[in-house]
Amino acid sequence: MMTKEKAREFASRWLPAWTGNDPGKLADFYSDDAFYLDPAVPGGIQGKDPLLAYFRKLLAQNPNWVWTQIEAIPMEGGFLNKWLARIPIGDKIIECIGVCFVQFDDREKIRRNEVYFDRTQMMLEMSRLKQVKKVG
Repeated sequence: MMTKEKAREFASRWLPAWTGNDPGKLADFYSDDAFYLDPAVPGGIQGKDPLLAYFRKLLAQNPNWVWTQIEAIPMEGGFLNKWLARIPIGDKIIECIGVCFVQFDDREKIRRNEVYFDRTQMMLEMSRLKQVKKVG
């Protein structure tokens, strides 16, 4: 069982890799056969190469978002990560709280990462920006 302290330490290295546009650095945290799922890919992504392709697109679109851990809840093989994301969209910063679970292989690489959060506020703001661009 992972401890809270070990989960916090891992998150202190992993979550900053989501900020900026360095998908290779982020992908290094994942195993070759990793499974990843988030609201944008509800069917998930299997394998590091497709995951890296997804991270390239995702991080290029969101280079300035910032993820911080709120709480780590240990579980068998990993931990549940409660987080806060600050996501710049246009001239606003959307704050979003969500959870993901992270499970590791025997080399302490992420083998499964499922991310869950409500995207409603983000989608509304993106829709608003599209309308502003149409009118302007």
